[in-house]
Amino acid sequence: MKTMFLSILLFTVLFGLNTFAQEEKPDVMPEPIGGIETIMKNVVYPESAKEEGIQGKVIVKLIVDEKGNVSSTEVVQSVNEDLDKAAVTAIKKTKFTPAMKDDKPVKCEIAIPVKFKLS
Repeated sequence: MKTMFLSILLFTVLFGLNTFAQEEKPDVMPEPIGGIETIMKNVVYPESAKEEGIQGKVIVKLIVDEKGNVSSTEVVQSVNEDLDKAAVTAIKKTKFTPAMKDDKPVKCEIAIPVKFKLS
């Protein structure tokens, strides 16, 4: 059987957190507490996707609230239902540092790409 692994690709300057349309960009972007390793530990590659050889990148748009919690998620680039659910579940389990604007925590919308790859 093939050895399987997954990786999380995060783009841009701060762990790949991309802002979507916002009125004002925060001074400090939210970051996953424990870094991307925290998200990676939470991702479980679905057996159904492994068996079918399904790979790809799921992009999840999420809102991190003022307390660093993920308050909502939306898959903006789908691979298949099982991989989408795995990516969303991993992200929902992750606590973030909140975004900051003028030294105050603010709600922020970001996107995180999660890449699933079999090898």
